[in-house]
Amino acid sequence: MMEHHEYLVLGAGPAGLQASFFLKQNGRDYLVLERGGQAGTFFATFPRHRKLISINKVYTGHDDPELNLRWDWNSLLSNHEGPLFKDFSQNYFPHADTMGAYLAEFTRQHALQVQYGVDVTRIQRNGHFELTTAEGKTYTCDKLIVATGVSRENTPDIPGVELADRYGAIDLDTTAFRNKRVLILGKGNSAFETADHLMESAALLHLVSPRPIRMAWRTHFVGDLRAVNNNLLDTYQLKMQNAVLDANVLGINRVGDQYEVTFQYSHAGGEVETLRYDRVILCTGFKFDNTLFDEACRPAMTVCRRFPMQTSEWESVNVPGLFFAGTIMQMRDLKKYMSGFIHGFRYNIRALSRLLEARYHGKPWPISRTVSGPEEITQWLLDRINGTSSLWQQPGFLCDVLELTGPERGVGREEFPVDYTREHLARQGAELLVLTLEFGQSAGADPFASERIHRADVNRAKESAFLHPIIRHFVDGRVVAEHHIIEDLAAEWREPEHLEPLREFIQKVLQRAVPPSLPIPRPAAALSY
Repeated sequence: MMEHHEYLVLGAGPAGLQASFFLKQNGRDYLVLERGGQAGTFFATFPRHRKLISINKVYTGHDDPELNLRWDWNSLLSNHEGPLFKDFSQNYFPHADTMGAYLAEFTRQHALQVQYGVDVTRIQRNGHFELTTAEGKTYTCDKLIVATGVSRENTPDIPGVELADRYGAIDLDTTAFRNKRVLILGKGNSAFETADHLMESAALLHLVSPRPIRMAWRTHFVGDLRAVNNNLLDTYQLKMQNAVLDANVLGINRVGDQYEVTFQYSHAGGEVETLRYDRVILCTGFKFDNTLFDEACRPAMTVCRRFPMQTSEWESVNVPGLFFAGTIMQMRDLKKYMSGFIHGFRYNIRALSRLLEARYHGKPWPISRTVSGPEEITQWLLDRINGTSSLWQQPGFLCDVLELTGPERGVGREEFPVDYTREHLARQGAELLVLTLEFGQSAGADPFASERIHRADVNRAKESAFLHPIIRHFVDGRVVAEHHIIEDLAAEWREPEHLEPLREFIQKVLQRAVPPSLPIPRPAAALSY
């Protein structure tokens, strides 16, 4: 039995459903295949201790649904038709079970085409993609969007690592850890979440990885250690028997009922030490599973073997027509931006849908606004700066583009990937204004004691440490000018210290003498793909 569709989406988690929403909106022939019996089956197990760290801010003081998405990290995009995650939970850090209920309602309300209980066991490519199931059925498609997430636990190459308990299977009954010495491999949120769960029972908790902890409040990357999980740090610094170790684990050996673990410390001149524990738990993250793909269409992987290699269009670098959606998209911005999380990849998927429409269906990227004159250009930028949720949630990764198409005229479009813009839009013959929101450079500074730029000193706006708007002027693929708008505590850029310097910058851009060698800019349709 064989069934063909223009698009197949593999996985009915948040990413697969978001992709299917846009495919349906665009009138495409698609089908979502899901191994489990419901949407979002990953969340039925993970996180193990059932608290999501994606915030659910119900009350923001704003009525604008687009603006509220800046602080809603769980809802999918639906042209503001709903449902919203806050309708299912009022908790700031919701229970993981809520995600399944929300995704089920999103699927029902938008009548998305999902088939559950479809266990795909093999993916081939013979002109088109062929997906074979355990039941012997074959689905074929022209374009395949893989939204399976990082479904396999990552196992580091450590002798004896097979002796450790895995995060995905660890006993949640804390009585099994009473008065035990416990080693946790990893220092991310899953490791600290596990440590927090065991803190009242274990005699001792050690967390280990080669590199120091990265705190989210310092890096602005929400996948780094979050305050909601870091209670163990107090107990370490206040000498309550727990510790955080920067070390390579050289080996794990079973000795009777205990484990001998040998470390080489990162900050102690290479000192090697062996310690004994009663339990060892592996909390070293997850990775993409590419074992379903035949060798001829298996996507190339990153050096760490955790993510498939992708172009700036989220297409496999070696398998044309194979695209990725969801947390897998973070290969393009690993540990920098928010593509690994719903509040980041929901916008990536909207951008992916527009790229697919332009590439395969001749539908140009939608125009946000056509503007004429410095005041209209300035106002479009200000409207986007003060209203966008996408550039806020994907700072430095997504951008708006205003193509200057004639004297003081321009066409604005929203939410391009920055890398795609640099590779495909900022080219010979094009003149662009590119808008992003970005954090400043504050490496090494204490984020709770950093010096803020005085609002009267707008000439130092580039030194702003917090999230702030940046407009870059591209000509022939090169940045010829850059303007920073000074940071604002309320993130509302409407006051004179924000507006006047921006107006001056736009005036200079429009008055810039175009070199004789610069070709006449092509019309707006040039940005269709």
